[in-house]
Amino acid sequence: MKKLIVAIALVASASAHAALQIQTWTLENGARVLFVENHSIPMFDVSVEFDAGSRRDPQGKTGTASITNAMLARGLRAVDAPVAEPAMTEAQISDALADTAAQRGGGAGIDRAGASLRTLSSRAERDTAIALLARLLAQPSFPENLLVRDKARIIAGIREDDTKPESIAGKTFWRVLYGAHPYARRETAESVEAITRNDLVDFHRAHYVANRAVVAMIGDVTRADAEAIARQLTSRLPQGAPLPTMPEVPAPHGQEENIAHPASQAHIMMGVPALARGDADFFPLTVGNYVLGGGGFVSRLTREVREKRGLSYSVYSYFNPLAQEGPFQIGLQTQKEQSGEALKVVHDTLATFLRDGPTPQEVQAAKDNLIGGFALRIDNNRKILDNIAMIGFYNLPLDYLDTWTANVAKVTASDIKTAFNRKIAPGKLATVVVGNGK
Repeated sequence: MKKLIVAIALVASASAHAALQIQTWTLENGARVLFVENHSIPMFDVSVEFDAGSRRDPQGKTGTASITNAMLARGLRAVDAPVAEPAMTEAQISDALADTAAQRGGGAGIDRAGASLRTLSSRAERDTAIALLARLLAQPSFPENLLVRDKARIIAGIREDDTKPESIAGKTFWRVLYGAHPYARRETAESVEAITRNDLVDFHRAHYVANRAVVAMIGDVTRADAEAIARQLTSRLPQGAPLPTMPEVPAPHGQEENIAHPASQAHIMMGVPALARGDADFFPLTVGNYVLGGGGFVSRLTREVREKRGLSYSVYSYFNPLAQEGPFQIGLQTQKEQSGEALKVVHDTLATFLRDGPTPQEVQAAKDNLIGGFALRIDNNRKILDNIAMIGFYNLPLDYLDTWTANVAKVTASDIKTAFNRKIAPGKLATVVVGNGK
């Protein structure tokens, strides 16, 4: 039994290593393709993503991006060329995927949106599933009756969320941090109600386009197969006009907002816009944040806020890198009457970290944990697919995964201190407290 476990571990290790070898090319229609050939299991995973996240929502109609993406599989319109294809209903699409044992995924985030597929690599099942995904991307019908249904469900969810302190805190935090920038937009009942079917059609036509598509693939196919699949998935998509340039992210301004709520605990969030994808400070900030608040029970914030003073069960910090400066965020929950004390402890802990930086022992422990856990980030095809899709969308180096542990290993305490002070001014942290009793 022990020998079997060792053998499985060696196979998994070899598979993970092979998964880091990314091939890339650009199709004639402008679509960028990233492909990892992996014949260890008879499966094939693919995603197609676009610059179609919520930052592209029309003014006053936040939710257009997410609803457009969700409705890709609500129905397909019929086409006559090059081969006649009938219209399909939501149920027929679901049945067609089930018939081939394929799994559809995807969604819309802040920067990007798209669809993914996991299918058997055998040609009959794979070809059927890929043909259906190509239609979902290019020929959604956006049925009016299902739009009405989906909007009602979304609005009900929004109204429920608007009673929850954690949801109120999150929405307010992004608004306080980003102001008029599109990153601040969050769905409201009014913005969703204003969305029409024509809005979805227009958004799809403008953003689901071949020349901005990023096709990521991994699995049991050859390079020739991958080229044919990428063409099939993007050949029906139109060419898109240049998109408007995003406005600059506002500078940190230290705004505070207190919101009364009957909950027994205060929900606290604080932070600043800090980190864009591809920033040279990414690895020092990643290692440093593990020490500050990303390392769970071994982090400074947990030690100071929870262990020493018992002010919160959980306290965290993290960086959320986006196409533009995504937030650095600290969050916790505490009893209302303790919120002032908890805020002071967090500010003092952060100020000390910025002034002195981490100790060499803290840095080494953080690096050991991050490097030791890296294999879990790429231990299956789905995780590798997510990583290479990110690499493609944000134009990261192709060796990003190959060099990840080496980049972590070379981070020093001085690098961390310099990077944190470059990104975070403690006097300019935006702070939101929901449920403070005021």
